[in-house]
Amino acid sequence: MPVKVIMTWDIAAERDKEYFEFIIGEFVPGVQRMGLQPAEAWATIYGSYPQIQVGLLAADAPQARRILDSSDWVLLQEKLFTYVSNYSHKIVPVRPGFQF
Repeated sequence: MPVKVIMTWDIAAERDKEYFEFIIGEFVPGVQRMGLQPAEAWATIYGSYPQIQVGLLAADAPQARRILDSSDWVLLQEKLFTYVSNYSHKIVPVRPGFQF
């Protein structure tokens, strides 16, 4: 059963430009190389919610867990952490529509 890795975070203050360069130049290509398919990205413009939500698709939960446990993921995640705060992620079954 396909699953979605849902990640949320806030962009660190004063790091917007570097953050977007990293996301486009390294993060998206990196998750694709590992076998995750970017499905969606949402930005919160109002309210007390995480600023960014990203959904990545995996074939199934075991594949998603293998990727999230890999050393490649740890390195990419550590670099992401230099640009963001309040990070969280979860693995959920894919459903139609917005998921959080």
